[in-house]
Amino acid sequence: MFRGFATLNLYADDIAAARDWYAQLFGVEAYYAYPPAPAEPAYVEFRIGDDGDEIGFIDRRYAPPGEPGSPGGAVMHWHVDDLQGAVDRLLALGATEHQPITEHGDGSGFVTASVVDPFGNVLGVMHNPHYLEVFARREQATASLS
Repeated sequence: MFRGFATLNLYADDIAAARDWYAQLFGVEAYYAYPPAPAEPAYVEFRIGDDGDEIGFIDRRYAPPGEPGSPGGAVMHWHVDDLQGAVDRLLALGATEHQPITEHGDGSGFVTASVVDPFGNVLGVMHNPHYLEVFARREQATASLS
């Protein structure tokens, strides 16, 4: 059975440049690289967010046959507290707009946007009330155990 998000993998032609760009975006260094320094990495990985979710970057030469070379397909949306601020920061770092800030549904607070990073990957950001509810319940449960 599905237990939860484990690792999101994206591709880049220049893994060192992707590592550096995402380190600047996330405000943390990649915690893992293969092969280890000083060799040029073929894979790097970050742990970010409330759950230490993993996002990894694979050298595009290891992509499966038929992997599209242009942005498209599924979009993983990361919850952010300040959607406009996140989009502005992504664009300032060199991403380009893929989908503008868009409200979904009946005004219930689900709002998304996406950009294309400098390496050709679509990165989604959103305000997600469900994420906040789940996080608050988990925090309450943890506090009650203390």
